[in-house]
Amino acid sequence: MGLFTFTQEIAMDLGTANSIIIHNDKIVVDEPSVVAIDNKTEKVLAVGTEAALMEGREPPGIRTVRPLRDGVIADFKAAELMIRGLVKMVSSKRRLFTPSLRMVVCIPSGSTEVEIRAVRDSSEHAGGRDVYMIYEPMAAALGIGLDVEAPRGNMIVDIGGGSTEIAVISLGGIVSNESIRIAGNELTQDIQEHMARVHNLRVGTRQAEKIKINVGSALPLLDDAPGPYVVCGPNKMTSLPMEVPVTYEEISHCIEKTVMKIEAAVLAALEKTPPELYADIVRNGVYLAGGGALLRGLSKRFSDKIGIEFKIAEDPLHAVAKGTGVALKNINKFSFLIR
Repeated sequence: MGLFTFTQEIAMDLGTANSIIIHNDKIVVDEPSVVAIDNKTEKVLAVGTEAALMEGREPPGIRTVRPLRDGVIADFKAAELMIRGLVKMVSSKRRLFTPSLRMVVCIPSGSTEVEIRAVRDSSEHAGGRDVYMIYEPMAAALGIGLDVEAPRGNMIVDIGGGSTEIAVISLGGIVSNESIRIAGNELTQDIQEHMARVHNLRVGTRQAEKIKINVGSALPLLDDAPGPYVVCGPNKMTSLPMEVPVTYEEISHCIEKTVMKIEAAVLAALEKTPPELYADIVRNGVYLAGGGALLRGLSKRFSDKIGIEFKIAEDPLHAVAKGTGVALKNINKFSFLIR
């Protein structure tokens, strides 16, 4: 009977910007959270990188959808199609029988019951037989390698694409948390608006993302400063091509307000922290995870401003996904998993 009843186990970090799947302790899928759909037939044309390449370039018959907004599912049908497509990438080999799926999926710590249900339903419709969920900061802590069940306070700041999750973890639970819908996408938007306002230059989301990666900075003064980045695009008024060199100082000023909001959320989470755990955090430092942790000067800025050491996780982009993989291996051991 073993031939017919086998279970495939996968851990999924369903992110606003990227989705990652872990199978057999390996990252097997790391793709942008985009799906391309045919408008007439409603069939999936592409998922992940292929769909991302179509974004902003699609003819009227095709639409590209990012099913997640601010860390939660905004388009239920598209999310289901995307999860199905990503799961197919794991088991690309043709099989006689589709295995039953056991999944552990990440959700923001500020998710409402409706949002949690949307993730569960999408995962079940995409073929998940047993669906477990884990809060993102808890997964990030596991991915970093912290002992989440110890009677000790650990603070995690996970800056993703759509949301920033801040949590203080002790004894296998989240003691205090702050979840704000401000993160990497907001920074990208700031850059787009700045380029249009200051340079009269029309810049797409992907181009703004490149500016953020090349010259994004949370501080106006850096020790290892990157050189200017040249941006090409159409003039907003004349539509003629333009080339504008952008410096990191300029970008640090244009994203200042958003960085300040994240800073305020970190302080708000610290305010709610019990004194014993606060002492642990001052001793152990705060861990930064997620793509936003890679913003130049962010950890130094927070450390100087708040007076606690902020450390960037070893692999911040994959910390949440790795932690979800750890949770998958210990489904029966961890009581904080939501069934």
